[in-house]
Amino acid sequence: MTLPIGNAALEATLAPRLALIEERLRDAVAQSDTLADATSRHLVDAGGKRLRPMLTLLVAQLGDGQRPEVIDAGVVVELTHLATLYHDDVMDSAPTRRGAPAAHEVWGNSVAILTGDLLFARASRVVAGLGPEAVRIQAQTFERLCLGQLHETVGPGKNDDPVAHYIQVLADKTGSLIATSAQFGAMFSGCDPTTVQQVTNYGELAGVAFQLADDVIDIRSDADTTGKTPGTDLREAVATMPVLLLRKRVANGSSDADRALLAAIDGDLSSDEALAAVVERLREHPVLEETSVLARQWSERAIESISSLPECDVKSALISFAEALVARAA
Repeated sequence: MTLPIGNAALEATLAPRLALIEERLRDAVAQSDTLADATSRHLVDAGGKRLRPMLTLLVAQLGDGQRPEVIDAGVVVELTHLATLYHDDVMDSAPTRRGAPAAHEVWGNSVAILTGDLLFARASRVVAGLGPEAVRIQAQTFERLCLGQLHETVGPGKNDDPVAHYIQVLADKTGSLIATSAQFGAMFSGCDPTTVQQVTNYGELAGVAFQLADDVIDIRSDADTTGKTPGTDLREAVATMPVLLLRKRVANGSSDADRALLAAIDGDLSSDEALAAVVERLREHPVLEETSVLARQWSERAIESISSLPECDVKSALISFAEALVARAA
């Protein structure tokens, strides 16, 4: 989804700034090495929502949104996001991304991983020009991205609550970079520290809502809509929120149908037919709506976190965005 603005004047202000980020982004991924250039451009050329740099630009309108540092910050967060996609697709064995073959399907796992590393390096070069505090924030964000992926891969410990563990994974893997996108927008437009903290909190909460909504969309939508194969996480045994809620039901002594569905999820999903059958059964199960409710709750928390911001077009757009996260999973 694109970030809904709902204000023609604000959209007209942001559009050329986003176009500049797009131009700078393509310059940033260009490599002198022919192979590296092709692999680095792969996902940029496939398009994308540019949600994170758009959030940076939007939040920057709370201060002096015309500062050149805001553009650099937008490039940094999108480069970082793109780098994570190369790595995630390898770990998830996802065959497509944004409607195109995933990089590892074209060049193999090793090349895809190294390309992600190259983009992280380019993001580091750009953020270095923004000063030591920006470097510290970027490093902290990168650390959380890695920890989120690590904890998702390993799963909850023996004494961990699986749902709470998963929410922390979402906060680290998704919320941290969306929070940084908002934080950079406020920081580099000269906003006061209170405003910076409020929009940072908003970004993290909205990020968790965003991913919970994606958990629903991954089951409800098809590849033509999302650019990603439905049920990829199921096939790779990544327990998203609907599956965690189903496991909780079964642990509490639910129906034979629930136990049979969980057995199918834990079974062999290597064939497209088996995966599609499980996805179809999950589409009709109450755990999907329960996940939608959770997404709405996190969206409402995001909106509450900016309640003390002055009433303005930017605040209205941020509220619309948080609401739209939930609406797309309805």
